[in-house]
Amino acid sequence: MKSYNCIDFYLYLRYNSRMRNNNISQRLKTLRKNLGKSQAQIAELNGTIKQPAIFRYERGVTDVPNDILLWYADFFDVSLDYIYGRTDKPQGKLYDYVPKAIADDKMKDFIEMCFDPKSPANAKLKEAVTKLLQEENHK
Repeated sequence: MKSYNCIDFYLYLRYNSRMRNNNISQRLKTLRKNLGKSQAQIAELNGTIKQPAIFRYERGVTDVPNDILLWYADFFDVSLDYIYGRTDKPQGKLYDYVPKAIADDKMKDFIEMCFDPKSPANAKLKEAVTKLLQEENHK
């Protein structure tokens, strides 16, 4: 087994950090460019950072603070999963989301009870109520 010294370990950590930052850097740069904005314009829109910081984030020179990542996600309407490179879907769905209102068995039973199973409109009505409950949960 090969032994590693402190310098090897430091270089390993630095390489892994750069690889992680590379995904984030590329996403931030792509989001900005797709909107047709300059680094200075993004800094002005954010209001708390300057253009040189955006340059360093997009080059992977420095880590992007969490509050800035959240701002990017909110401003560009994408998920942090997307920014981190965990998915190529901007909405970031890596799993099937089931809202709490629908996951509750009592709520499912209530919805089933409200509609006549013989009615042709049953499926559409259940879908409409389900959507309303989902929207209510997201507020």
